[in-house]
Amino acid sequence: MTRREREVTDINEIIGILDRAKIVHVGMIDGDMPYVVPMNYGYTMEEGKLTLYLHGATVGRKLDILRVNAKVFIEIDTDIVPFDGKAACQYGTTYSSVMGEGIAELIEEPEGKMAGLGILMKTQTGREFEFSEKMVTGVTVIKINVSEFTAKKRPMPMREN
Repeated sequence: MTRREREVTDINEIIGILDRAKIVHVGMIDGDMPYVVPMNYGYTMEEGKLTLYLHGATVGRKLDILRVNAKVFIEIDTDIVPFDGKAACQYGTTYSSVMGEGIAELIEEPEGKMAGLGILMKTQTGREFEFSEKMVTGVTVIKINVSEFTAKKRPMPMREN
């Protein structure tokens, strides 16, 4: 990490970022080309271990890629507010972000899908939902075990008038 002064290490602050954001950008490698897709997510954070849950169709490019290479990179951001300044170099954007790498796992069994979708919906809505086996047959649930992650934030700069 280049800008150490922006690093976020407090786990509760990182959880706050994950709670406020709603979209993860998942980077994959398709042959020799990068492929990135934005997705809704759910997460758990247990003893500093981050796990993401995603859902999508049962066919498609993303799944084809993950079946060949399950290594992924994730980027989550929120608190995006552009700001201006008197000089061009004073313009910028506030943000809070989490980035990391991990391994994607396609969850096949209905119980695992139901649990993953429950976590996703709790993260997205703050509500608990129940899913039947029939409801999860037409969906793919992806679990990403994030092996390493970092968090950063850039607050609004203090400026004199």
